[in-house]
Amino acid sequence: MKTILVFFVWCILFVLCSPLALLALVLAPVVWLIALPFRLLGLAVRGTFALVGAILLLPARLVGWSPVAG
Repeated sequence: MKTILVFFVWCILFVLCSPLALLALVLAPVVWLIALPFRLLGLAVRGTFALVGAILLLPARLVGWSPVAG
C-alpha cells in the first residue's frame, strides 16, 4: 500500500515539476544507501539493550515473575 502511495505522489510530482521528480528518482537510492548503516547500527543498539534487559530480569524470571503485557 505504501508503494502505491509513493508511486502516485511521484506521478503527481512528475506532472507538476518533472526535473524535481527525476532528481528525486535518482537521489532516492543514494539516500537509502547512506541511511543503511544507521539502520543497521540502530538494530544492533536495540538488540544490545534487549540483551542487557534480559540479563537484568533473568533472576526475577527464574522465581516466576513475568512482565505485564500492556
